[in-house]
Amino acid sequence: MASQSSAQSVHDFTVKDARENDVDLSIYKGKVLLIVNVASQCGLTNSNYTELTQLYDKYKDQGLEILAFPCNQFGSQEPGSNEQIVEFACTRFKADYPIFDKVDVNGKNAAPIYKFLKSSKGGLFGDNIKWNFSKFLVDKDGKVVDRYAPTTSPLSIEKDIKKLLGIA
Repeated sequence: MASQSSAQSVHDFTVKDARENDVDLSIYKGKVLLIVNVASQCGLTNSNYTELTQLYDKYKDQGLEILAFPCNQFGSQEPGSNEQIVEFACTRFKADYPIFDKVDVNGKNAAPIYKFLKSSKGGLFGDNIKWNFSKFLVDKDGKVVDRYAPTTSPLSIEKDIKKLLGIA
């Protein structure tokens, strides 16, 4: 696994999927990525999961991948096990995109991928992730292109995704 300091792109990281298996993010080379910290019990859950699924269904065959990282750091709104989280997202929202192992996105135990994302694109109030459903848009080369607030609707990012996919 790359350390944050030596990493040049998202593709340099290995993360755990919801079943604790290693996933080398280099498998996503050539894909546009939308990386999101998700939660099942947030006021933003319904709209975000619904729109993320709509985006994924529309653009997955053209090179979009959505990588969802559950996080329980904001209001303890993701208390379930990985199995419960996957069940919730896949059953209620028909999420077909990958859902990874629950991670911390802030603090000393923040997942290395999130340290990299935050150092690549700081937020309005510094590097820390402010809440559930913060979004990072990553180009086909694994470079972070943009960061969006939790309240930014996934569908409002569609034009930026299309541009990176080359279908604008």
